Amino acid sequence: MTDQTSATRAGESADETNWPLLKSERTWSQLEIGVVLLVAAAATWCYIIGEYVGYYLNLKMGFAAMTAGSMIGMLLVTLAVVPAAGRYGIDSIVSTRPQFGSRGWIIPVFLQYTSIIGWNCLLLIFFGKTAVQLLLTLGIVTEASTGTVQIISALLACALVFGVLLTGKTGVERISNVLFFFIVGVGAWMTWLLLSTKSTEITAAAPAYASGSLRWDYITGLEIAIVSLLSWWPYIGAMVRVAPDAPTSVKPAMLGMGLPVPLLSVIGLAAILALGISDPSQWMVELGGSFYGSIALVFVLAANLGTAIAGVYATSVGLRSVPAFERLPWTATLLIGLVPVAIITIFLPDLFFNNFGTFVAFIGVFFAPLCGIQIVDYLILRRQRLNLRALYDPSEGAEYYYWFGINPAGLLGMAAGFATYVYLLNPISYVSRAPYEYITASLPAAFLGGLVFWIATVVLVRPTGRGGYK
Repeated sequence: MTDQTSATRAGESADETNWPLLKSERTWSQLEIGVVLLVAAAATWCYIIGEYVGYYLNLKMGFAAMTAGSMIGMLLVTLAVVPAAGRYGIDSIVSTRPQFGSRGWIIPVFLQYTSIIGWNCLLLIFFGKTAVQLLLTLGIVTEASTGTVQIISALLACALVFGVLLTGKTGVERISNVLFFFIVGVGAWMTWLLLSTKSTEITAAAPAYASGSLRWDYITGLEIAIVSLLSWWPYIGAMVRVAPDAPTSVKPAMLGMGLPVPLLSVIGLAAILALGISDPSQWMVELGGSFYGSIALVFVLAANLGTAIAGVYATSVGLRSVPAFERLPWTATLLIGLVPVAIITIFLPDLFFNNFGTFVAFIGVFFAPLCGIQIVDYLILRRQRLNLRALYDPSEGAEYYYWFGINPAGLLGMAAGFATYVYLLNPISYVSRAPYEYITASLPAAFLGGLVFWIATVVLVRPTGRGGYK
């Protein structure tokens, strides 16, 4: 553990590295981790999720689909990550080394990095748009300067995220405690305001892209919610490893990360049905007036900031698994997670923002089989046992070295899941094939990814004595 000692001597706390946290360093209670996870979940991506579901379903069916899909997706993520991360104090990336190998884990690193970068781009673009609307409402800026103000606001948000995370998990915890009651209270008020003032329009609205088949529309709403919650895979390991054990994190994960998403997404769902637009920054002032509308806009800013902080923290911890980044100062690692977000936010905001559906499908294509593989490996094949020292041993002959540092079972499982998803649902056009309308695309992708991994492990890997399987 010399590298861990070196990191500590360099002035970094243990939670700023990818080394397993000691029991004495895992101090978050069930309430504390629940608050952190809820604040991370409560962002304006919920409104976009609600918007996309509202293209296919009315309020009642849409809320049912989002609730069911969110809890299913969160269950997959919880089963895949929380048992190992909570028991051994490791993050999501380190937990994949037994499945992909001491070099193959670079695949999950890439998925984590691109996923969180994508979500943070959406959040900070939203942050900039909301800041513009707030300043317009207050009469501080004019329409002519909105483009510049949006860019400056997004850059300011990046700077705030960087400043908060200079203290590692302590910054995440502090900002979560500050934002918790504000986010819950104002979010509930926004929901009430929209449903009480636009109930007639919401009831009468017809979903814009309804297919004519209620079954297909419902499954598509379910699928959107499932894949949206699968995007918590990159985040959750860095958070739950700070809890003393896995059981402490299960309920906060399901209720703190899973349940808030449909509860807040109903705002976007109702808005797209009644007003034709889900972005609260464009309708809150109209419904609530300048004063209350400004409060709601501040809520949107705060919610996005809280989630972006959690995302950059999880990315930075995950990047510490990459040898080239392992010895970088914590500040440099934070910048690696923030600079691409700033570039996209400045130069390509509309292009990225307008392709949310494709981005969400990308998550399902890859994270569904990844979850299936981890569930099968840790809960079934390994019976919840890992060699902690081997997780950090890249040498040839180490337990998780496999062949040239790569576990072929992991690659085969990912390929099978990917092919299954794309066969059932085109992630770009949303054209589907039977039996998608009965089983979704992400659930079969997770199941077949895990099944192929299990077969490959039993037939190819375990007989050779590689991987530490008993």
